[in-house]
Amino acid sequence: MSDTPTKVVVDCSTGITEVLPLTEAEIADMETAQVAAEAERVEREAKVAADATAKSALLKKLGITQEEARLLLS
Repeated sequence: MSDTPTKVVVDCSTGITEVLPLTEAEIADMETAQVAAEAERVEREAKVAADATAKSALLKKLGITQEEARLLLS
């Protein structure tokens, strides 16, 4: 098995399928996309954590437990 990433190319008019190695540019694009996706995931998780902290602080400020808030919102 090769360490080089591959792609599958299907010619729909003939039904011929080829497995081809990715070019250097395609590999670079794939790596760039992976880095961007990881950065977005980290940012999303940080936002969720910040929102949870803000909600917890608000409940504490109001003197309401999470269970009481759940009951009020149901």
